[in-house]
Amino acid sequence: METRSLVVTLPRVGRRLIAVAAALFALLWAAVVPGPEALAAGPVPSRPAATADQEGLRALFGSENRVIRTDERVVAVTFNAAWNDAGSTGILGDLERRHAPATFFLTGTFADRYPEVVKRIAAAGHGLGNHSYSHPYFADLSAAGRRREVQAADRALRAAGAGGALTPFFRFPYSETSPAQIGEVNGLGFADVEFTTDTNGWKGAEGGMTVDHAVRRALDALRPGAILQMHVGASQGRTEVIDAQALPRILDAISDRGYRVIDLRSLLAARR
Repeated sequence: METRSLVVTLPRVGRRLIAVAAALFALLWAAVVPGPEALAAGPVPSRPAATADQEGLRALFGSENRVIRTDERVVAVTFNAAWNDAGSTGILGDLERRHAPATFFLTGTFADRYPEVVKRIAAAGHGLGNHSYSHPYFADLSAAGRRREVQAADRALRAAGAGGALTPFFRFPYSETSPAQIGEVNGLGFADVEFTTDTNGWKGAEGGMTVDHAVRRALDALRPGAILQMHVGASQGRTEVIDAQALPRILDAISDRGYRVIDLRSLLAARR
């Protein structure tokens, strides 16, 4: 669906350097995308004013962005969080040990319940994306309801301490998108970033998943520009997080196959 290259290959730098650059972008983004106070005070403009620094962001508009358009052997690792935080410590530890960046798409309710996890993700130098406030089916909502979900999640992430780690990336609940709804999200200043494959670790052993199956699903989808989706927690009160167990094997295999993990925020440096 994408019509232009979406990635600029950057020199290998530390996650902290990328995080500093992302924080500077966040300041520029905040200048044109209203913060929680402005959102509470009145309606959001239908389309934020364009600046030269937003060219990379706007290059992502109008698309689901299920793959990074590149021939480079790079992949992006992402996590959704809407349930509990059972896998967060292990996931953050394995990412740190392997010097791998990731983007975490959190719901507003998760941020409300686990602000300390939000702060730990930000402090580790990873990016934080918007995954709606309560994870509803967007097709069941009015346009105003969808707007409220995006804005409420943004407020919750900011209040939880996302700071400069906050990105202008949105991921639809259940990955159910439509061109009209993508346009709505773009109008609020967010690019929709979905995924190439989900490991399905979230299904758990009860759903027939194992660590081996999750690893295989990730590696079967490995290709230049792949975006992998995993999950931080487990549903229905479960504490076994298959994705947390699979992550070190996935990261090691990515490296062994000659790929490297890139920070999705590098897409914001793209130019038309």
